Amino acid sequence: MRASSAQCRAGRALIGWSQDQLATASKVAKTTIANFEAGKRTPYDRTLLDLQAALEAAGVEFIPENGGGAGVRLKK
Repeated sequence: MRASSAQCRAGRALIGWSQDQLATASKVAKTTIANFEAGKRTPYDRTLLDLQAALEAAGVEFIPENGGGAGVRLKK
């Protein structure tokens, strides 16, 4: 599953991270994150995987589309 821009924003909010903190953790440029979250561009798949992996390592769980919409939550 590839993370959406809304899931990225929501995941950061759940753990209280800024775009700078996600950039550091994922090794993805802050500009790339800002443009993705604003819907201005979609990063390469590898970049999306790096963002998702950093958020997951910090405790965010990505929920796939299951009839109620894709989302995020904190891991137990």
